[in-house]
This record gives sequence, structure tokens and C-alpha cells, in this order.
Amino acid sequence: MVSEIDLLKINRGTISAPAGCGKTHLISEALKRHGNRKPILVLTHTNAGVVALRDRLNREGVPSSTYRLATIDGWAIRLVSMFPARAKLEKEILHLVNPGQDYPQIRNAAITLLKGGHINDILTASYAHLVVDEYQDCSVRQHAIVFYAAQALPTCALGDPLQAIFGFGSDALANWEKHVCEHFPLAGELNRPWRWINAGAVGLGEWLLDVRRKLLAGEQIDLSTAPAQVQWIPLDGVDNHARMLKAARIKPPGDNGHVLIIGDSVNADSRHRIASSVPGAVTVEAVDLRDLVTFARNLNLERDGSLVQIANFAQSIMTNVGATDLVRRVDILSRGAARKEPSEVERAALDFVRKPTYRGVLDLLVAINKEGGVRVFRPAVLRACIKALYACINTPSLSFYEAATQAREQNRMQGRPLPRRAVGSTLLLKGLEAEAAVILNATNLDMRNLYVAMTRGSKSLVICSSLQILNPSH
Repeated sequence: MVSEIDLLKINRGTISAPAGCGKTHLISEALKRHGNRKPILVLTHTNAGVVALRDRLNREGVPSSTYRLATIDGWAIRLVSMFPARAKLEKEILHLVNPGQDYPQIRNAAITLLKGGHINDILTASYAHLVVDEYQDCSVRQHAIVFYAAQALPTCALGDPLQAIFGFGSDALANWEKHVCEHFPLAGELNRPWRWINAGAVGLGEWLLDVRRKLLAGEQIDLSTAPAQVQWIPLDGVDNHARMLKAARIKPPGDNGHVLIIGDSVNADSRHRIASSVPGAVTVEAVDLRDLVTFARNLNLERDGSLVQIANFAQSIMTNVGATDLVRRVDILSRGAARKEPSEVERAALDFVRKPTYRGVLDLLVAINKEGGVRVFRPAVLRACIKALYACINTPSLSFYEAATQAREQNRMQGRPLPRRAVGSTLLLKGLEAEAAVILNATNLDMRNLYVAMTRGSKSLVICSSLQILNPSH
């Protein structure tokens, strides 16, 4: 893979980088060529993105001494924690007790610090260059942080406005033309579909580049003109779910291929139903692990009904649990009215009812997981839950809720290993790629989410939609 673009020669500019066109490789090659004793500061948006980028740089043999990698918000926290008085920020906010309120204040404080030029000399002494990846995901405040940091550092932004699907609530995404290209003029555009060239599916890659052009121009996408690697499955409104399940069960190209299944972005339960119904499928979870945290917050071992909560939680992450039947059976066993001996799961449930402890919760979940016919389709949630329960067992003063939030934060910092068959939304699967991608209902996606979904598969793409001509909203 060869590129004429040299990031190290860009003093202030933007690289337009369509999906799969070699953006990460471009960063990697620039870092390999970097000979300055000062490292290059590389910023992106999520902890998972940091982990993924670091893994990629390690695989490509980039010396760690050539760069410093962080999220924009993480770097902002580091800056304002070093100079809280100049940043005009109360230190308590750095504890992130209320992240939705605290992060905007931290960004504002970092802007204040950088805008005043108070630490320009520190920045120039610390870094040789600033590179910001996935720039389309910058909020207005994050863009301001980069803009003012660029007063001190040569800065290059890389991104694709058609992949801007993240939102920041009151802190809206920066406008690509008005904010990004106005402040960091376009310095180059990647235009070779390397993801598909490397996968031996160059025709699919070139077609997707044309799809990108049409989406940006507001044109329709006619799937009847798609290459052979694209399969359209019509949704007739009668047996849509059955057709989606059939699509989700496709065999990926090759013996060790992976499949990304892109479901409803809003309705997580619908994605869970797909994952529980498709053999081998597991969900990709949001980093907030909301269901685990809610379970941990509400579980009270001293209150009646805790077995119901545990059984329902197990049913939400594992197949063939039968929560209602388990609770009914335990009630019968407790009254001595059962004719049949209890199973291992029922024994664990009985032990918990007789002596409710976090060890009992752990033993019950493990027993359910071991039972024949049971499959975990939300393994990230179960792993974090087990980690939290062990923490409570080892540290009795720690509440289950506190342990769950700690497990959640540890999960944020870890990479997401790609399952063989993963179910998620465009937000959760963005940045991931597999040999095959399945879009369960393309009709519901706007143009940005549609483009992100269509570019996840390197060798094949299955699109379920009510019409063969897609006309996504802007």
C-alpha cells in the first residue's frame, strides 16, 4: 500500500478518509518515518478506539517512543488536572461523578487553558506534531480544543463526514465544512479501497466508493446494480423477522471468516433477540453496560424477590434459562412439595434463597451457564458481572453497585475482541470490519448510518430492506 500523502509535511490541514481506504496505515507510516526525539500526539475519541489503534500500530511495528496516544477527553483531563487554577475548573469535577455534566465543563476548561496560550511552550516542548483520528466525531467543544492546540503544534485531522454518526447531546458535532475544513483546509483525499483490494473484492470496494459519492450527492442507491458480492433480501412486511434471522445465519467467506450483523440502533432488545436466536451469535455491548449497572443497583439481597431479579438477569444474557419456571420450581422445592430431585441449577437457587449472599449469586449464574442447552449471547455483560461479584466477595465493604461501576470502567479501557458472529448497531460496530456484513433493515438507516453499515464487510454484504432502491434520509 503506497500513498503520496505525508502527514508529517502537513502543518495545518485535513485528510478526507473514506472507510477502508488506508487511513490507519497512513498514520502508521508517518509514525514510522518520524525521526524527531519528541513524540507525535495522536488523539481519537473512545478508549476502545485507542486500544484498537494501539494494537494496529503494534502489529505494524511502530515504535511506541514515536507517539503518545489518548482520547481527546482523556488528554483534556490531563491538561486541566495539571493546571486547574489557570483552567478555572473545580477539581471535584475531575472525579466524573456526573459524566454528562462534567465532560462539557472539562472541555470548556481545556479550551480556556489552550485559548489563552498559557501552555504553548509546554506543548511545543512535549510534542512534535498533533494528529487527530476520526475527526468527523469531534463535538464543537472538542474541535475547539484541537483548534487552539494547533496554535502551538503542526496539526493534521483525518476523518470522513459521511461516518459522523456519534452525538454529544448539547455538545453538537462540529460541522465538516463550516468548522473542520474552514480551520484545517483540505490537504488530501484517500481514494483507493484498500480494505476490499486486500480482501480480493476490488469490485465491491469500487462500488462502495461510488455509493459514497451518490449518498453525498443525495442520489438513490439501486441495489440491482450492485456487484455479485452484494445480496439483497426483500422484507415483505409479513415474515420480516424470519427473513432477518435467515440473513443473520449466513456463512461467511472462508473457513475462519467473521460476520457483523447490524441491527436496530435504538431497540437493543431487538438485537438481543437476534443474538439469542442465531447459533454462535453474541452481542457487542455499549461501554456503559447499562443493564449490568441497573441490575447491580436494584439487587437487594435482604429483600424478597431477589431470586426473580437474578433469574431475569440471567435470562437477558443467556438462552434457555426459563426464569419463571426456575422461580416456580424453587418455590415448590422450598415447600417440600417436589416429586423430582433438584437439578444443579435448582440446588444453587435453593442455596441462595436459604442464604442470600453475593457468593450465592455468583454460584447460581455459573450453574446456569454450565447447564446443557444454555448459551451466553451477551458474554461481555456476564464477564463484567462475575468480576463485580468476585470484587464484592473479596471486599465485603464494597457494594455490588460500586463493584459493577468499577467493572464497567475497566471494560471501557479494554479492546473488544471480534466474535465470529457479532450483533450490534452502527454505533457499536463502527470501526470494526469482518469478511461479511449483514444489514437487518437498511430502510430504517439514514445516509450516514447506511454508509457505515455497508462498509463493514470486506468480502460480502447482505442487505435486508423493503425496497431494492434505497433513498436514505440526510
